[in-house]
Amino acid sequence: MRDIKKKVCFCGLGSIGKRHFKNLQTIAWEQGIFFETHALRKTDKVLEEEIKGHISRQIFDENQLDNNYDIVFITNPTNLHYDTIRTMADKTKHMFIEKPIFDSKEYRLEALNFNKSGVYYVAGPLRFSSVIQKLRDIIPHEKIYCVRVICSSYLPDWRPNVDYRLVYSASKEKGGGVAIDLIHEWDYITYLFGFPKKVFSICGKYSHLEIDSEDLAVYIAEYNDKVVELHLDYFGREHRREIEIFTKNGTITCDLVKNIISFTDDREQIHFDEAKNEFYLREMRFFIDNILKNNCFNNIQHSYSVLNLALGRNLM
Repeated sequence: MRDIKKKVCFCGLGSIGKRHFKNLQTIAWEQGIFFETHALRKTDKVLEEEIKGHISRQIFDENQLDNNYDIVFITNPTNLHYDTIRTMADKTKHMFIEKPIFDSKEYRLEALNFNKSGVYYVAGPLRFSSVIQKLRDIIPHEKIYCVRVICSSYLPDWRPNVDYRLVYSASKEKGGGVAIDLIHEWDYITYLFGFPKKVFSICGKYSHLEIDSEDLAVYIAEYNDKVVELHLDYFGREHRREIEIFTKNGTITCDLVKNIISFTDDREQIHFDEAKNEFYLREMRFFIDNILKNNCFNNIQHSYSVLNLALGRNLM
């Protein structure tokens, strides 16, 4: 067992912040790490005991923050990310930023004072799912003509017993809307295929949902040797997260909800027995391992480029 101590601060403890917090505690137990954990909060809502019991200090005023954190987690609403990163950049060695990095493509990365020897990681947990990792092995051996991706679900079903009209996804001002809320898809598309040379997009509010953020985004991305179609919505009554890859030898269908990869040729279907939190845990282990190994890792620019794709901006 290791005997390592790290001081961390969580900026935001909503649902995703709590998930990362709990996963960090799991890794602490696995690897023998003691985390002195602070929480910068904007609300005095009482935390669950399983969270509160691991927090040594709750902070409600930025002026009361320490200046020597090992890790800061940016897990507050997307529209607050840029200002929070600017506030915390000089106070920490490393940073974990929940996706998407920002809510706009107008921010200037060069204005952020990042530590050149630090680890700066923007979340992309689906990269760590078994289906996506297996696809990474399969794709180099295929002649791909086109890819069709869909992420469709019904926003009112996302959080049981919570009014969907009040969640950040429903508010454009808070960084909601399918284009950046469902940026997972663009993240793994670029992870699997790289960046396209051209993107066409349609994005807007089309359904009956009582929200002011966009509920539909459709993209066509052109590569040198293939085309990728992407559909994102908040109004589909069946939860679908699928990738269809059309190749010279047939079609590969990947279901990220059921964790299944199917083939139209003679290859057997692949099924992964994987709980949702497993790939979040792999992601957190990846982040912590890079810190413990003193690796320099920064995917901020990559994530900013992914954001530009999601917002319909061509990169070339």
